[in-house]
Amino acid sequence: MINQVALVTGASRGIGAAVAERLARDGFTVVVNYAGSQTPAEALVRKIEAAGGRALAAQADVSSAVEVARMFDAAEAAFGGVDVVINSAGIMKLATLADSDDALFDSQIAVNLKGTFNTLREASRRLRNGGRIVNFSTSLVGARLETYGVYAATKAAVETMTAILSKELRGRSITANAVAPGPTGTELFFDGKSPEVIARFEKMNPLERIGTPADIAAVVSFLAGPDGGWINGQVLRANGGMV
Repeated sequence: MINQVALVTGASRGIGAAVAERLARDGFTVVVNYAGSQTPAEALVRKIEAAGGRALAAQADVSSAVEVARMFDAAEAAFGGVDVVINSAGIMKLATLADSDDALFDSQIAVNLKGTFNTLREASRRLRNGGRIVNFSTSLVGARLETYGVYAATKAAVETMTAILSKELRGRSITANAVAPGPTGTELFFDGKSPEVIARFEKMNPLERIGTPADIAAVVSFLAGPDGGWINGQVLRANGGMV
């Protein structure tokens, strides 16, 4: 693989960081996007470069169309173009629908849905032919657990956009797919959960463990690489068999 450039949103930590590191090992030049976590993003860039890869940290709040366009500008200025876009930026706030206030709803719509839309719009216009787009959904779209209503709704919308975009990109040999992780051991997942709740999640799939960021990064690597070229318009649930 030569001169392939992958832009990974929300890549300063968690699944996004694991994806960026894996794609760098696969041979991609990686644009490490972050919203506010500059220090870990730059640390990841140094780690990739120390291993012989190429990377660039690029700040952008994906909920801002202007900032997303600027991020693509920076990638093009540094590396000549973008071949792969991974939409892993996301937030999760839990509450029953009755207890979900406007701030909880609006913030998740802004990042998870509009943020993905902003990035897809730029990718549709700028991605080089033969590229790959991988969005992030959640297996909760299928599990439909209490308190995840708003979060899962944003991801269901992402799944729909993914399928439609795959058809709109006809003729350019660009694939668009989504990965839908189950419970995965990240700060986003562990925040606010008791050991008892985590143990219940571990038992929800027949492999009886929480997924790791590396598990999810491996799925993204497949979709972004040459072996995933015949997968298009699909949602791959990576959850150990939970749903």
